[in-house]
Amino acid sequence: MKPSSSFNYVPWVVGLSIGINALVILLLFLPNIDPAEGFNLLILPLFNAVMNSFTFVFLLAALFLILRKNVVWHRRFIYAAFTTTALFLISYLAYHGMAPSTPYGGQGAIRPVYYFILLTHIVLAAAIVPLALLTFARGITNQVDKHRRIARWTMPLWLYVSLTGVIVYLMIRPYY
Repeated sequence: MKPSSSFNYVPWVVGLSIGINALVILLLFLPNIDPAEGFNLLILPLFNAVMNSFTFVFLLAALFLILRKNVVWHRRFIYAAFTTTALFLISYLAYHGMAPSTPYGGQGAIRPVYYFILLTHIVLAAAIVPLALLTFARGITNQVDKHRRIARWTMPLWLYVSLTGVIVYLMIRPYY
């Protein structure tokens, strides 16, 4: 069955966007849950960085392939990027539900650089949720012109969010 543009995906995009971003914000205010005994929480930030790295590579591959008009493999890499992003999100929510925030301990000129990268990462990560979902929905419903128009914004922003997620991890890792 071919996807069709008659399916109304907007309520799903809006609902998932609000739900995912609300859940992330809610974690800031909820008390931390005690992890299972013997479970090392510090493996989760590393896993998150690895998933962000895979997402970045999958997005680059998807971009490379669509520029060569290979739609089939472009889709496969987009599915892979969504998969690693979903795994990241699950791990991120689990970690931040169980662990207190880690303060950045860097000093000097690197400190404002870290906070600039972190702030832009956070803001754009919240924005990428609806953008990626809308772009994906337009792609799978064969709304090619609309998909292309929004993908021109979504792809570079999603690449930035994925890459800066890894950079933030590398910069804060010594302070865990």
